Order: sequence, then structure tokens, then C-alpha cells
Amino acid sequence: MKVKKILFYLVVASVFLYCLFPFLWTLQTALKPAEEVFRLPVSYLPETISLENVRDVFSKRPFGRYVLNSFITAGGATALTLWVASIIAFRLRAMALGKAMRIQRWFLVGAILPPALLVIPVFIVMKHLDLLNSYLGLILAYTALNLPFAVWMLHAAFRQLPRELDEAAVLDGFSSSAILYRIILPLSRPTLAVAAVLVFIFCWNEFILALSLMPSQAKYTVPVGVALLSGASVYEIPWGEINAAVAITTVPIILVIAAFQRWIIEGLTKGAVKG
Repeated sequence: MKVKKILFYLVVASVFLYCLFPFLWTLQTALKPAEEVFRLPVSYLPETISLENVRDVFSKRPFGRYVLNSFITAGGATALTLWVASIIAFRLRAMALGKAMRIQRWFLVGAILPPALLVIPVFIVMKHLDLLNSYLGLILAYTALNLPFAVWMLHAAFRQLPRELDEAAVLDGFSSSAILYRIILPLSRPTLAVAAVLVFIFCWNEFILALSLMPSQAKYTVPVGVALLSGASVYEIPWGEINAAVAITTVPIILVIAAFQRWIIEGLTKGAVKG
């Protein structure tokens, strides 16, 4: 039994290190001086730890502004997506299951469309609405893309709650909105946390729409800013700065997951134990 347990932990550790290796490689490259990044043979650990690349990312370019832009668009889109999705999912919960599932199928059709296919129509719509280079325009685009997925997740969670809760709340004089915000959503916090993290990660990492709808450098989000990092000439690629930027931009995602960790674990393990 002990041998099996040791083998199990070795396999888990190996998979964990395999998944973590790209980030560790990015981090160690970001901490190398410029001359060490291009040195051959390759050094797998930095001989000299330097914050030169991190400093250059913020001093040579408005990278702090890129991070702020991403926080505004990703955070705003996440909040708006969950708010709209919770209202739609609550209305679907009141319908018969068959009718609700038919409506959800149409939502899922929108979810399978890749963002690259929607760039041109979304760009045209935002141009007519005068929302290019606008935080609101990108937030609305991200909300439309993530809404089907969020509705699907929240509707599944809302359906698991007993309808007796609604009936008791109506007898106590609760309105429909009060039932949603004071009963349904608090009881669905684990699912809300999982949906929030997944929507935030998508919005934070999205590139094509951000590049198309926010062409001004002052409005670049993090993925666009990292992709357009360049050296002193077109033939120079600042790998140290690029890796530093990538390492820095993973920190907000780690913080978001850490903040919602308890609810995420509860959401992922919900229903795993009966009793």
C-alpha cells in the first residue's frame, strides 16, 4: 500500500511540475540580465538575479497603463456578465425545463462561435455606436461573448435549489428581484465564484477583440501590449522584457483565484459527497 501511495504522489508531482514548467521558465528568463538571456549554452537557472527586465517594462513603455486597462475591461465585463447572466438564468429557472433547455441551446450556439469570426461584425457595430477606443465598447463585446457560458453555469446551479425557497419567500412578501439577490445568489456563491474566475481569465487573456476595438496605444490591454513589445530595431526581440511582462500579468490571475479559492473548491466539489 505504501508503494502505491508513493507512486501516486510521484505521478502527481510530475504532472504538477510539467504543468508549472512553462511559468517557471518564463520567471527565470525574466530574472536574467539581457546578456545572459541570449547566452549559449542555455543556463536553466539565472546565474545573476536581476530586475532589469521588470524595470525596463515599466520605464520604456506605459505597461502600468496596460495593466490598468485590463483591470477595467476584464473586471467590468466580469461584473456585467454575471449580473445579466444571473437575471436570465433566474428567468429560465421559472420556466418549464424543456422550454428553458431549448432557449439555452440557442445560447450555446453563440458560445461555440470563435471570437475571430466575430471581429468584423463587432467592429462595425462598435464603430456605428461610436464605441471604438472605449472601455465600454470592449466590456460590452466581452459580455456578449461570455454571456452564453455564464447563463449555462448559473442556470444549472439555480435549478438545483428547491422551489420551496421561492414559495416561502413569496409568502414573506419578497419580490422576484429580492428572491434573486437575497436568496438565490447567496446560495449559489460557489458557482458564481467559478464563473467569475473563468470569465475574468478569458477577458484578461483575450487579444483579437482588444487589438481591433482599442487601436490607441493608451488603451492597449496587457495581451496587446505584450504582443507589440519591440526592441531598438525590428530585428531585435526583447525576450527578457517579454518574459517579465508575461510573468507580471499572471499575478492578477493568481490573486483572483486565491481570493475565490474557498468558493471555487466548494463549487468544484459540490455534490461529490452525499449524506
